[in-house]
Amino acid sequence: MITLDSRLSLCASFVRQDSKLADIGTDHAYLPVWLCQNGVCKSAVAADINPEPLSRGQLTIAQAGLEDKVKTRLSDGLKSISADEADDIVIAGMGGELIAKIILECEYSRDKDKRFILQPMTKSELLIERLCQNGFEILSQDCCVASNKCYTVLLVQYSGEKRAYSEVYPYICELKPKENETHLRFIKAHIERLLKKANGDAGFAVLAEKLKESIYGDC
Repeated sequence: MITLDSRLSLCASFVRQDSKLADIGTDHAYLPVWLCQNGVCKSAVAADINPEPLSRGQLTIAQAGLEDKVKTRLSDGLKSISADEADDIVIAGMGGELIAKIILECEYSRDKDKRFILQPMTKSELLIERLCQNGFEILSQDCCVASNKCYTVLLVQYSGEKRAYSEVYPYICELKPKENETHLRFIKAHIERLLKKANGDAGFAVLAEKLKESIYGDC
C-alpha cells in the first residue's frame, strides 16, 4: 500500500468519494494510486508533461496492480484530458502562475460540477488573485507541514462571480491564523517575503504591516 506524506494527504482529503480523478504533474502517481487503493476514486488519470516522471508513475501503478483503474497520459496541463475523465482535478507541486495558466486555458474548468484541488509551491497569492478575477470560488483552504516546509492546499470551484477582495485577502484567503498554528506559520512566511521585497519597494512593507494587523489585531 502507498503511504502519502502530509502534503499529498491534505490534497487527498479534499477529493470527493467515488469521483473520477485527474492528477496533473503526477510524477510517481502516488496520489491517484492511493485514492484508488483506498476506494475513494473509481478511476484516475495520472498525467505529466514529461515522459520520465510518467514512466515512474507507470511503475507505481503496475506494482499496485491498478492498470485497470489508473491510466497514464502525457499531457501539457489539462490539454490531453477530456472533460468526462475527471470530476476532481489535482494540480500540485507547481508554481501558482503555472497552476493559474493551466486552469484558465482549460475550457471545461468553468463547469460548475468540477472541483480543483490546488497546491501551489510558490506565489499562492497570485493564484488566488487570478482565480477571484476569473469567477472561481475558494471553497476551502488548509495548510500542512512536510519536511519542515509549510504548504497550503485550496479547494476551488467555478461560480461565475468575479469576487472583489481586499489587499490582504490573497495572502490570508480562507485561512484562520488566530485559530490554527499552521495557518499562522504560512501567513508569517508571506510577511517575511514581503519584508525582503520592501528593500526595493516600500509598498511591500506597508502590505506586510496590514497582514500583521489582520492576524494579530482584534478585528
